[in-house]
Amino acid sequence: MDSFDAVTDVLDYPMFVVTTASEGHAAGCLVGFATQTSIDPPRFLVGLSVNNHTYRVAREASRLVVHVLDAESIELARLFGESTGDDVDKFVRCSWRPGPDGVPVLDDASAWFSGMVQEHGRFGDHAAFLVDIDSAEVRRKPSRLLLLSDVADFDPGHEA
Repeated sequence: MDSFDAVTDVLDYPMFVVTTASEGHAAGCLVGFATQTSIDPPRFLVGLSVNNHTYRVAREASRLVVHVLDAESIELARLFGESTGDDVDKFVRCSWRPGPDGVPVLDDASAWFSGMVQEHGRFGDHAAFLVDIDSAEVRRKPSRLLLLSDVADFDPGHEA
């Protein structure tokens, strides 16, 4: 639908990196489809491309970690947006530590939050993961979030 494409062309979503782990495999990817869905209880919805390695790991995972990115996080966004876990171990190329339930928490993100996956389902070419937030940390207050327009020239690791 061309008219909807024209509308989405003017939107400039914040970008996040989502990490997860399942059955001894860690995964993570750059995400632009994400939003808070509830204040009480705190919940967040993340859309993962069904073509993505992270989606395949997340289907079996109980937890996601969502990393807030700022302008200083561009190289982290590039790593998790331009490479795929099908070919590359992204976690040997960045600094991280085990977070809740052992899910990687990236050291260079300005903030992060995490929670248990309450449910997930496929909606077109993306799957929605509803996360019930139970932990969070702000490392630095971003002066500006990293936006879709900042990463528009990336070559994605997978097509959406």
